[in-house]
Amino acid sequence: MKLPVCVEKRMDEYCSAIEKHSPKLAKLYRNCYPNTLETATEIMDDGSVFVLTGDIPAMWLRDSTAEVSHYIPLAAGNEDIREIIKGVIKRQRMYISMEPYANAYKKEPNDHREFDDSPLNHPIVWERKYEIDSLCYPIRLAYLYWKATGDSSILGKDFLESTKTTVALWKTEQHHFEKSPYRFTRKRCPYQDTLHNGGMGEPVEYTGMTWSGFRPSDDACRYGYLVASNMFAVVVLGYLDEMLKAAYPDEKSLIEECNTLKEEIKDGIAKYAVIDTENHGKIYACEVNGKGDYFLFDDANVPSLLSAPYLGFCGYDDEIYRNTRSFILSKDNPYYYEGKFAKGVGSPHTPKGYIWHIALSMQGLTSNDPEEIREILHMLETTDADTGYMHEGFDANNPKKFTRSWFSWSCALFAELVEKAVDEEII
Repeated sequence: MKLPVCVEKRMDEYCSAIEKHSPKLAKLYRNCYPNTLETATEIMDDGSVFVLTGDIPAMWLRDSTAEVSHYIPLAAGNEDIREIIKGVIKRQRMYISMEPYANAYKKEPNDHREFDDSPLNHPIVWERKYEIDSLCYPIRLAYLYWKATGDSSILGKDFLESTKTTVALWKTEQHHFEKSPYRFTRKRCPYQDTLHNGGMGEPVEYTGMTWSGFRPSDDACRYGYLVASNMFAVVVLGYLDEMLKAAYPDEKSLIEECNTLKEEIKDGIAKYAVIDTENHGKIYACEVNGKGDYFLFDDANVPSLLSAPYLGFCGYDDEIYRNTRSFILSKDNPYYYEGKFAKGVGSPHTPKGYIWHIALSMQGLTSNDPEEIREILHMLETTDADTGYMHEGFDANNPKKFTRSWFSWSCALFAELVEKAVDEEII
């Protein structure tokens, strides 16, 4: 689509500062900032907006939010941007109303099946891997847009119905084995692409947290309580409280449900997810099952434990977060890698030794250290494989080996980090 003038103006303003630091970084920013609008966005006949994740022909609730969030600062002053973001919100809620357990959806309903999954998907569903964050992200997008613009038109009937659906689902998944209708199995696939134990995942006990079948990477959880995603749920339940009180003050029961659920999840994190370690003190586990088992690592995608202050769960100086960050960015994290060109967080979703551009961008976005941020920008600048864009994972010893050449979310988060560095006069 043709870029709005405000987008071109913003890029010009930032590039005038970035070019003094590095022409290559400025070129990357100029490519990455508009990437979603230029390549991944389609306005539909009903006014909703379909957003490709990139090189996969589907729309993820998570990715589509992250792909357009960096345009929110322009929304208050530009109608085109407002209509695009409102269109994304509209489409996300339409999808949730059709199948709230899905993570990715098609542009139009059809009989195409990309995967051999059971049970059969709704015709609009691309993939039905249930992930808590898939329901968190649309709430985040609506809230940030509402706060930036004051546009309460997004708090209509579809907002209320989507809220009720989300809260009810999360309450059900607090008791996954007792109450959940969700099952998922995939034939002829890697181990992490399906849920075992009859499609229900490994057993869990009640903790107050809500269960997730899969991580934001779309890999199956080892233990069903994915801590970073529960942190995200705590944050957006607070957003729902604020939006409901503004638009539906008479919905007292629903408001109370949001706040009760928020406190139950928050208490569950504090009771079950904080682990005392020898090298780093008290840190957050990545996954727990409520039975005493836990998995200490952090994944490269977002929500991650690394992203907790970025999402609003805690402050940057929170002691347990600082300890957790120390663990994540050390070799004690089994998915932290160091190579000739970069060091950072990878994922079990990609090959060993591959670092994610998203994880590097998030490390920078959660850092208060100018030297660390400049080091991260240098790593990002020198690991694009001369493509001019950010990717998913790349080999820390050979960045020309990478996954996903077209990954709009990664480009958007990179652009956000570059803007932070300019705004804070780090570059």
